[in-house]
Amino acid sequence: MKYKGNPDYRHDIPACTGVLVTNLGTPDAPTPAALRKYLAEFLSDSRVIEVPKLIWWFVLHGVILRTRPKRSAEAYEKVWTEDGSPLLSICKKQAVSIQQELDNRFSGPVKVELAMRYGNPSIKSGLEKLRDANANRVLIFPLYPQYSASTTASTLDAVSDVLKTWRLIPEIRMINHYHDNPDYINALANSISKYWETNSKPDKLLFSFHGLPKDYLLKGDPYHCECYKTARSVAEKLELNDDEWQLTFQSRFGPKEWLQPYTDITLKELGAKGTKHVQIICPGFSADCLETLEEIDIQNRTFFLEAGGEKFSYIPALNNDDEHIQALSNIIMLHSQGWEEDQTDLDKRKERALRLGAKQ
Repeated sequence: MKYKGNPDYRHDIPACTGVLVTNLGTPDAPTPAALRKYLAEFLSDSRVIEVPKLIWWFVLHGVILRTRPKRSAEAYEKVWTEDGSPLLSICKKQAVSIQQELDNRFSGPVKVELAMRYGNPSIKSGLEKLRDANANRVLIFPLYPQYSASTTASTLDAVSDVLKTWRLIPEIRMINHYHDNPDYINALANSISKYWETNSKPDKLLFSFHGLPKDYLLKGDPYHCECYKTARSVAEKLELNDDEWQLTFQSRFGPKEWLQPYTDITLKELGAKGTKHVQIICPGFSADCLETLEEIDIQNRTFFLEAGGEKFSYIPALNNDDEHIQALSNIIMLHSQGWEEDQTDLDKRKERALRLGAKQ
């Protein structure tokens, strides 16, 4: 059968609105074998690595997957929790909280499912659960505040790969970005202000975003500009002077030039130049993960302190914070306008339109 249908489909089942909340993904375990599987999927994505496939296949399978899984597994072991991957654990809580919030806001039924671009739970499984719930309207919400082809567009690729095998395609909308959404900016600024209530204000606040090869920017990817828009907006909200904050990029990979300034090099320079107290927040990560908990709070902490700095603090991601959930829910409501209305509201709008037409 070329096109798949729901084997339990009934024409009399009430429809609902579905929300597929997605994030990057995580290995199933902090082991070399699990990392090899995860990295093979992640680094095989041509949206992530824009290198001719044949050349990259030999590099990936001949070099990277032979060496990197062991190092990555050691890093994951440092942040792994009793609940497993911190990213997956937090994302599950976010999905539950968003479901509870939307249940109070939508006038009709709504179903929230969590999916990961790589690893489990997969986008395929998330979409199938929404199909089983008879979601004939689906909003795709990648929790990447800043758009990049390597993240947001890759998510749409994965969604499309699934839907092109279905017989009945739901109405689809997708949230491309929310880097300058006022609720998101307020949540970030308030999280920093609250952190300062119990921790002194630093000499320098760094906004560290995940890096991207520079040539992606030159080809038209808006990620770089959206990162700066986010950081500037938060800095303005906090009324910071230009010398009190700085934007940097972390997690570079391979020999190519990436977006600069680099987070690790910046921290070494700040420590060497006499900056005593640095705090870092990572606004591009909606949930804490390896890149924040291990790379920033462990590796980069060491770089700064060994270079001469005295105090380093990592300000946690927004995670399952109430204000963050409210912001995400507001964004969902904004992008699902017209879907959450019940028939009574629709009739009222039609009556009003007819009255206005009669007066003209």
